[in-house]
Amino acid sequence: MQWRGRRQSDNVEDRRGTSPGGGGRLPGGLLSKGGLGTLVVILIISWLTGTNPLSLLQQAGGGGEYSLEQSAPYQATAEEEELAAFVKTVLASTEDVWSQLKSDYREPTLVLFSGQVESACGMASSASGPFYCPGDEKVYIDLVFYEELKNKLNAPGDFAQAYVIAHEVGHHLQHLLGITNKVHGMRNRVSEEEYNQLSVKLELQADFLAGVWAHHAQQMNPFLDPGDLEEALNAASAIGDDRLQKQFQGYVVPDSFTHGTSEQRMRWFKKGFDTGDPAQGDTFSVASL
Repeated sequence: MQWRGRRQSDNVEDRRGTSPGGGGRLPGGLLSKGGLGTLVVILIISWLTGTNPLSLLQQAGGGGEYSLEQSAPYQATAEEEELAAFVKTVLASTEDVWSQLKSDYREPTLVLFSGQVESACGMASSASGPFYCPGDEKVYIDLVFYEELKNKLNAPGDFAQAYVIAHEVGHHLQHLLGITNKVHGMRNRVSEEEYNQLSVKLELQADFLAGVWAHHAQQMNPFLDPGDLEEALNAASAIGDDRLQKQFQGYVVPDSFTHGTSEQRMRWFKKGFDTGDPAQGDTFSVASL
């Protein structure tokens, strides 16, 4: 992926080296509640499948008031600084594409953090993985997540990493369009199974929008190398509900799917990439996903 030397976004808050204070606590009950083995695995899945980790954090008792406190001066490695430059470059590319496609596009802010972070959606730790918070219109990421993506989920590659950012920006677009609020408003009005199906449609649409970004970014200023598309498709496959359930709990429960199968996630990302047409991503109207 050819990204070096390109514009980097200014819509970035670097909170690395700060830590929440004020007496709040991080969740401690997810190990027993989640049934997937470890807190890290559970919260990684909460991002990888596209959901805001707030629901898991709240269930685990992660409430309280927080403020940011500066800890010891943060010393980033050269590798981490390169990753920071990378995500700023990808974010800038999403700004260029979506500002062109949507005249009233409002750019989100990306927050770099280390360890723990406070958002308008609540507290999160680095184990939460990247997430989008509609309450403050910010994308949050601890860059150590990319090691988890590569090593624990076998999804290496810079375009796989770009897909991470583009998917979260896809959730930002859904927020701007009012889609997110409509879906979340159905939570207490339909059955759990029906709400899970709505969640799947929301996540697949974010995958589709990530593909639309890649399509137009490539047309505006070619950046893809041979094999890059396969990296993103591999990442989409790695985070399918069926594959994750099979990997971490040994069996698959289709009625509990909230994010889509590996095949669906790959197919919707590829559809966005192939068509570049946002109008073809209405996952809520198609007869079959």
